[in-house]
Amino acid sequence: MENVEDGDMELYDLRVVVDRIEGRSVCGMEVGDCFTLENSAHLRLPDGRHFCVYALASVLPFLAAKQRDLAAGDWLAQDSLFACPDPEERLVMRVERTGRRRMNSADLT
Repeated sequence: MENVEDGDMELYDLRVVVDRIEGRSVCGMEVGDCFTLENSAHLRLPDGRHFCVYALASVLPFLAAKQRDLAAGDWLAQDSLFACPDPEERLVMRVERTGRRRMNSADLT
């Protein structure tokens, strides 16, 4: 029997970073602004910083997949850049895997 303290699954912690802004920053974000996603669902911002809710909404659907191992042929395994929907801003975010942690699925459901 598996020791549940060791966990029964692994997930990546992620950092989402503003990689570049090709237009004008209408939301006040700057290159290098970021947030982290840790322990499956803990979203953290650096003290005193913000992250545009619309940029967050555009990358959010992909984060659960980026936390997991993906098949080699999966396009999401190769792509790490995502764009904010504001056409004037043209803000591009990069999703980075920062670490891998073993977790108990029973603790998450």
